[in-house]
Amino acid sequence: MNSKIRKEDKVMVLAGKDKGKIGKVLKIVRKKDRIMVEGVNVVSRHTKANPYANQPGGIVKKEAPIHISNVAYMCDKCAKATRIGYKTTEDGKKVRVCRKCNEILD
Repeated sequence: MNSKIRKEDKVMVLAGKDKGKIGKVLKIVRKKDRIMVEGVNVVSRHTKANPYANQPGGIVKKEAPIHISNVAYMCDKCAKATRIGYKTTEDGKKVRVCRKCNEILD
């Protein structure tokens, strides 16, 4: 699926246990239509100690991916969660635009 959200974008979570949280996109998993957002969907991972890699054991907190349909782009100008549209500029370049305030995002 071709997504309009890219890495380093600021997004708001629309559904789930972290609804309303805002974070930066860390990673996009295109095959499963999922993204990882900073500080969202934090899970506890129980890890075993590995003396060869000098890794201590214990509980590690890390972000897990969420579905891309559960987030919306946060526009910097209008400060609202919005959808993304596309427009072609005069010089023929295709750019992303905010659907609420028509501000160019790229």
